[in-house]
Amino acid sequence: MCWSSSNSEVVASNKTTLEEVLDIENNMAHQWVLNAPEPPSMLRQVVDNVKETLLPHPNPNTFSYLRNQPFSKRAFALLQNLFPILASLQNYNAQKLKCDLMAGLTLAIFAIPQCMGNATLARLSPEYGLYTGIVPPLIYAMLASSREIVIGPGSVDSLLLSSMIQTLKVPIHDSSTYIQLVFTVTFFAGIFQVAFGLFRFGFLVEYLSQATIVGFLAAAAVGIGLQQLKGLFGIDNFNNKTDLFSVVKSLWTSFKNQSAWHPYNLIIGFSFLCFILFTRFLGKRNKKLMWLSHVAPLLSVIGSSAIAYKINFNELQVKDYKVAVLGPIKGGSLNPSSLHQLTFDSQVVGHLIRIGLTIAIISLTGSIAVGRSFASLKGHSIDPNREVVSLGIMNIVGSLTSCYIASGSLSRTAVNYNAGSETMVSIIVMALTVLMSLKFLTGLLYFTPKAILAAIILSAVPGLIDLNKAREIWKVDKMDFLACTGAFLGVLFASVEIGLAIGIAISFAKIIITSIQPAIAVIGRLPGTAAFGDVEQYPMAVNIPGVLIVSLKSSWLCFANANLVEERIERWVNNAKAKDGKGGENTFIHVIIDASSLTNIDTVGIASLVELNKNLISSGVKLAIANPRWHVIHKLRLANFVSKIGGRVFLSVGEAVDACVGTKMVAV
Repeated sequence: MCWSSSNSEVVASNKTTLEEVLDIENNMAHQWVLNAPEPPSMLRQVVDNVKETLLPHPNPNTFSYLRNQPFSKRAFALLQNLFPILASLQNYNAQKLKCDLMAGLTLAIFAIPQCMGNATLARLSPEYGLYTGIVPPLIYAMLASSREIVIGPGSVDSLLLSSMIQTLKVPIHDSSTYIQLVFTVTFFAGIFQVAFGLFRFGFLVEYLSQATIVGFLAAAAVGIGLQQLKGLFGIDNFNNKTDLFSVVKSLWTSFKNQSAWHPYNLIIGFSFLCFILFTRFLGKRNKKLMWLSHVAPLLSVIGSSAIAYKINFNELQVKDYKVAVLGPIKGGSLNPSSLHQLTFDSQVVGHLIRIGLTIAIISLTGSIAVGRSFASLKGHSIDPNREVVSLGIMNIVGSLTSCYIASGSLSRTAVNYNAGSETMVSIIVMALTVLMSLKFLTGLLYFTPKAILAAIILSAVPGLIDLNKAREIWKVDKMDFLACTGAFLGVLFASVEIGLAIGIAISFAKIIITSIQPAIAVIGRLPGTAAFGDVEQYPMAVNIPGVLIVSLKSSWLCFANANLVEERIERWVNNAKAKDGKGGENTFIHVIIDASSLTNIDTVGIASLVELNKNLISSGVKLAIANPRWHVIHKLRLANFVSKIGGRVFLSVGEAVDACVGTKMVAV
């Protein structure tokens, strides 16, 4: 009996000790939340972002380690951070060099005709496409973290450039001024891209939702295809606009007035277009024949040039040629300087900045998507901010060396990947091969038909139209599909700017509609666990007697949704009182707000919480906050809100419930 009494005393003592320990732990956690250090200022965040982008280090102790190393090692580590290609060359061997050489040569064979074709799409002479295939890839290969992205002139960027600049100067009327505008837009696009990367403004790219991009690319593909009818038919006078009505009207007028065109152009262009598409089909069916689809554009250029030479041989003047050809192409040297061609005329500079911003965002969106896709195939990741800075630097330098806007190309990157590239050395090999072609082979391109460049561009159009993705968007989110459709119709029937504006406006409308709705839910404890979940999503969730637990699902409690959240909580408390009919007694004694999803709060949000607390106190209900984020608790302390709710701020919902109920929550 004495033993039993002693044992009971020991158990009681242990229980008391356990409760004391739990109380101490809960009090410590409570103090952790309230006494968190002040969050970093905006200036500090910007400086840290710039340092991390320019000098990223996976190990924070690396610099401490390097302090004790010889100068040569410290210098090489710094060079590796500035030029990531050096890291990939540390274990370089003859086998990797062989793979990179073969991939680079294959890539050059594919890229040369494509670069010339995209230059004509941008309403520039073909040599500017070759210039853009030299300097930007070389710079990007040295600076970027990606091992796969192939840089060069893109069809979408080229279309954007020509369609947006033509509102200022029509190229055919003033080609020298047009070239100056192109270089200046490229310069501004590069400036914006560097700023996006250094200051982590990549969120601006997200303003173009995936749905908007899908619709925009599809309409751009149609516009690109329609514009190539000029080269395919060999029509001299053709509308520069890209909308459907203007192109169809121009085409009809050309045929009606019997404008100068010859069926030979259509026969050559259509025949080689079928050849390119057929080789691509064979490559997809049989991987061993993939190489044929890579060399098909160059074979088409060679074959069509021979045919055009034969047909035009007896004609004495170019205007009498039955097959329209490129004519003389300026070459024989490295990219000439274009620094003196940048223009900052006050009459157009504002428009050029706007165009540069639009093209910067569009090219970044495509380039980063390409980089992430192919990086995942090889099992490594890229640094998006470093990629953005690299793209910006290469475009700035490109604008000073006769290049126009360059970005990551999906088709060229796929060729590089399938050709067995190991490092960015393959990109360097491609650029040097393009340089040699520009220096020694441009004379052979005199008789290249314009129709064959149109065919090469047309062969890339199907890859821009993603019907499967459009169907998926329709199934998942009807509002996103509306943005996709709006961007498509706007670009197709109006202009690029209007189409993008429609897509962005619908995406923003979706954000506003979502944000002003009170993203709030009642949560309860899930049986057998210490976790809490939405009672509508988990009907088995158990409500805690006398406690209303609500979870804020929005990341920001602000002027757009704060009052609605306040009204919703007060209505739940009042409705519960009326439903139970206890003669004015409250069903709920405590209200706990789970703020774990809330990353920030503004002054209106704080004012709504103050008003909510005041109304709850008048009804005899106490308010508590659970798991507030760093910036949220910091602002609540500055506004003295924590003291107004009696310091009832807890690390988790479970601890808040324990404090309100007065007993330790146990999973049952």
